[in-house]
Amino acid sequence: MLAEDVSAEKAAQTAQPWWKGAAIYQIYPRSFADSNGDGIGDLPGIIAKLDYVASLGVDAIWLSPFFTSPMRDFGYDVADYVGVDPVFGTLADFGALVAKAHALGLKVIIDQVYSHSSDQNAWFQESRSSRDNPKADWYVWADAKSDGSPPSNWQSVFGGPAWTWDARRGQYYLHNFLPGQPDLNLHNPAVQDAVLGVARFWLDRGVDGFRLDAINFAMHDPELRDNPPAPIGGRRTRSFDFQQHIYNQSHPDIVRFLERLREVVDGYGDRFTLAEVGGDHALGEMQVFTEGQRRLNSAYGFDFLYAEKLTPALVAQVAEDWPEDAGWPTWAFENHDAPRAISRWSSGAHAEQLARAKMLLLCTLRGSIILYQGEELALPQVDVPFDKLQDPEAIANWPHTLSRDGARTPMAWSADAPNLGFSTGEPWLPAGSSHRSLAVDQQEGRDGSILDFTRKCVALRKRHPALRTGSMRIVEAGDALLVFERAIGSQRLRCVFNLSEQAALYDAAGKVLLGTGQVEGGRLGPYAAVIEEIA
Repeated sequence: MLAEDVSAEKAAQTAQPWWKGAAIYQIYPRSFADSNGDGIGDLPGIIAKLDYVASLGVDAIWLSPFFTSPMRDFGYDVADYVGVDPVFGTLADFGALVAKAHALGLKVIIDQVYSHSSDQNAWFQESRSSRDNPKADWYVWADAKSDGSPPSNWQSVFGGPAWTWDARRGQYYLHNFLPGQPDLNLHNPAVQDAVLGVARFWLDRGVDGFRLDAINFAMHDPELRDNPPAPIGGRRTRSFDFQQHIYNQSHPDIVRFLERLREVVDGYGDRFTLAEVGGDHALGEMQVFTEGQRRLNSAYGFDFLYAEKLTPALVAQVAEDWPEDAGWPTWAFENHDAPRAISRWSSGAHAEQLARAKMLLLCTLRGSIILYQGEELALPQVDVPFDKLQDPEAIANWPHTLSRDGARTPMAWSADAPNLGFSTGEPWLPAGSSHRSLAVDQQEGRDGSILDFTRKCVALRKRHPALRTGSMRIVEAGDALLVFERAIGSQRLRCVFNLSEQAALYDAAGKVLLGTGQVEGGRLGPYAAVIEEIA
């Protein structure tokens, strides 16, 4: 490639916002690093490990909730939107975390939960006190039907009716999740003003963006119409699975609120807004939420997070679903809500090869990407016994729902230390014995380790503008072989993956930039992959 072409492409990359094509590292604070021996990870623990995170080459960290909470859903039930729960530290600790992250060149993204709060939140305590208090309409209240039953047939994601009776008000309140997570009435302009004030609070403290939890649940149908039944078929483990979720979520006015939020965030400069959207109509909602320049910057769904198998067809479908004239996607293979990908996608025979291939694939997809803590070590899912479960969904639906706890176990830092170096005290979830040989100290400094390979994958992405922001064209998506091209300007890269346990043939086309597994001429071994620069 000519020197002037390289300079032009680097200039084009520099002109892009930092989040476009970024690699983001998700930290689940409760399970990352415990500084005080109480068995629960905390903000000082994260600060102590930020040098390690920066060494991965990622652009940003995303922190799951650390706000004041009764922890019925481990922080996604917020009691104080502008407070740090004492179990995690203090507001000063958060300030120190942001300062160190920024000094290391890391942006900081935090969760915002605008769909619902905790029932311990002062807003809800006032709202439930009477029908005529100043916050009476800050949550979704409704009278019982004449026979005393709930106002509609809506069901909770965690099982059972989405309505709970409150004797103080003599009404039902809506909760799409746990009864301890009442839904905010985001139709109310005063509630919108309040949560936008929360956003300003954290932006004033230096955060670089927000991941918006369950944002498609943020508004309901004010007429409280019943949801129709879901078509017969498919696996049903929760009452929630029996309905089409038309009226309890996904109201069209959500986009108007998102435009208000975007206006606030844009007032702080180059910040990032990312929607989490699940459900049967996630793709359409994600693209509506990211349409144009006045809504969110990006969205990520569950295409890979709950996929039972990694196939060329799956990758080809998500690429087709997000053409260049649609919004900007963000991809994750793992997070705190989904079983570890290595356990979902591997039969065990080629687990290490698959771990490398999937990391290289993630780092070559079009969009921004998220690595979940421990994914860089290829940590598998932990089988947490029933008596140790903490996840309310898993407990309620055991054994039919895969426990989220199995992906939330403590980070593996040191093979020989108590609790794998996570804490000197008994952890809130048991450390995974299968993680011992994969701990950071077992892989650090070892050429060829999965940790070492992860760094090479992230570096490859950062080094080549085609991988961060270039176009993506599927060349082949067969039973085993996945081939796609990433291009920007004169730079063209061909990405070839064998996503099977059998050898596969491909047409070698150019200079090899990075590969994994058995790559010999035009032959790829099981879960082998190669990235080539082509003329």
